[in-house]
Amino acid sequence: MADSTPILGDDGLTLKAKLRQAERRNKLKTFGLTVPLLAFILVTFVFPILLMIARSVDNPVPVRAIPQTLEALQSWTPPTLPAEATYRLFAEELLAADETGDLGRLASRLNYDLPGSRSALTRLGRALRRGAEDGQSYRALFEEVDPRWSEPEIWAGLKALDGRLTGAYYLAATDRTRDVDGDIVLQPENTRIYIGLYLKTLWVSLLVTLFCVLLAYPIAYQLATLPTGRANLLMILVLLPFWTSLLVRTTAWIVLLQSQGVLNDILVALGILDDEGRVQLIYNMTGTIVALTHILLPFMVLPLYSVMKTIPPNYRRAAISMGATPSRAWIDVFFPLTIPGLGAGSVLVFILCIGYYITPALVGGRTGQLISSEIAYHMQSSLNWGLAAALGTILLVGVLALYWIYDRLVGIDNLKMG
Repeated sequence: MADSTPILGDDGLTLKAKLRQAERRNKLKTFGLTVPLLAFILVTFVFPILLMIARSVDNPVPVRAIPQTLEALQSWTPPTLPAEATYRLFAEELLAADETGDLGRLASRLNYDLPGSRSALTRLGRALRRGAEDGQSYRALFEEVDPRWSEPEIWAGLKALDGRLTGAYYLAATDRTRDVDGDIVLQPENTRIYIGLYLKTLWVSLLVTLFCVLLAYPIAYQLATLPTGRANLLMILVLLPFWTSLLVRTTAWIVLLQSQGVLNDILVALGILDDEGRVQLIYNMTGTIVALTHILLPFMVLPLYSVMKTIPPNYRRAAISMGATPSRAWIDVFFPLTIPGLGAGSVLVFILCIGYYITPALVGGRTGQLISSEIAYHMQSSLNWGLAAALGTILLVGVLALYWIYDRLVGIDNLKMG
C-alpha cells in the first residue's frame, strides 16, 4: 500500500503550501505594480466625482448661521407671517452671522432659490447694525427695510433651507422649485432652461454620432483595403487633427463658416449666392454640429479601422464564390463583423460629445450652447457650485443609464477597439 504522507520540506511545510505561498507573493507583487495607477485613478477621477456628488446636496451655511430661526420656522405655516418672536430671533442670529462673516454666504444661498433676495438680506443686515428705533417692532423694521419681508414667499424660502443636506439644487437642475406651501412645482415657463438643454445636448450628441458614422465608415474601409503606402498617407490625414490644437481647429471653422468667410466667398464667386444672401453658418447650432463632427471624427475612424483590419478578405471572396453578389457579401458577411467597432466608436463619440464645452462655447453662439456651458457658467460666473454639481451629477447618471441601455440591447462584450 502506497504511503500517502505529504512530503515536508526543511521548514516543515508541504509542497502544496509552498506553492500557495509563492502564488500569493506573485499576486502581491503584481498588485504592488498597479498601486500607483489605482491611486492616480482614485485621486484624479473617483474622488472628484464623489466630491461633486457631495457638493450637490451640501447645505452647511444656513444650519450654521441661523439654526434657531430655521427651527422656529418649521412650526410656521403660510400664508400668515411668522410671529414677532421669530423676527427677533432671526435678527439676533443675523447680527451674529454678520460678525462671523456668514451673512454674505447666507444671502448668496438664499438668492440661489429666490433670485433677488440677496439684496433684501444684506440691506436688513445693515439696518440691524444701525439698530431699531425706540418702540419699533422687529416686524416693522423688516418691512421698512424691504417690502418683501411682509410676504410669505421669502420666509418660505428660508424655511426650505433647513437641513444639512438639501435637494434644492436638483430641483433647480430639473426646472422645479417649491411654492409657498412647500410643494414641488414647475418653474415659470420663461425660466425653464435645463430640461430643454439636456434634451438639446442629447439630440446634438446623437446627431454628431450619426454624422461621424456616415463619414468614418467609408474612410475606415478605405484604410483597411488600400495598399499599405496609400493607407499610411490616409492615416496621416486622419491623425493630423491630433497634432493640431483644439483651439486652432475650432478657430479655423470660424474663419471658414462665418458670413464673410471662405466658404461664403466661394459660393458667391460661383454665383450660387449673391453678396446680400450670405449664409451665417457659425455662432449657431449648425456651427456647433459641424465643428463637433470634425473634431470627433477620428475617434470613430480608429475603432472602425482597427476592427476592419482584422477581418480576413477571404470571407467575402468565399461568399461570392458561393453565389452571393459583391453587395450581398458585403452586407451579410463584412458589415456584421464591423458592428463591434461601430459600437465602440459610437459610444466613444457620444460620451465625448455630450460633455464637450470649449467648442460649443466658441462656435455655438446663443442657440448652439449645450448643458456643459451652463455647468461652466455656474462654476465660473454665478459661483453656484451646488447647482453646477447637481447638473453634472444628472449628466453623469444619464450617461451611465444610456451605457446600461446599450449593454442590455447590444452587449458590452460586442464592443471592440480592435
